[in-house]
Amino acid sequence: MTTSSSTIALAGFITWTLLLLVLMEVIRSQLVLRGKVRADRFTPDNAGLSPFMQRLARAHANGVEGLPVFGGLLLVAIATGRSAITDPLAYLFLGARIFQSLVHLVSVGPVAVTIRFSAFAVQMGIGLYWAIALLVSLR
Repeated sequence: MTTSSSTIALAGFITWTLLLLVLMEVIRSQLVLRGKVRADRFTPDNAGLSPFMQRLARAHANGVEGLPVFGGLLLVAIATGRSAITDPLAYLFLGARIFQSLVHLVSVGPVAVTIRFSAFAVQMGIGLYWAIALLVSLR
């Protein structure tokens, strides 16, 4: 049995979001172990920590926020046997998601924000196409 591109992209999206969380928790653990931050002083947005840690928290949150919408579309396609709709753009979608996160981790300057939004716009366009195509096919 061949695994669809949609299934791989969904697993990749989940894995990427998890990896961002693991990276954040590894860095947080090091800060605690080095005595730089008390374990009970972390906030969800990493306020009070380095700009990188704040960007990391936001990049992870972007993944968590997008997973129900975009992951849900992939899951609908997979569960209903309509992954032929999502397969052609699944890897482009995943690549745009990872690229958006990486740009976010590097910078929040104006050029980076524009590039990051462009990557997100690609995901929104793909998601909208998937949503419409799935709805039409499910009628």
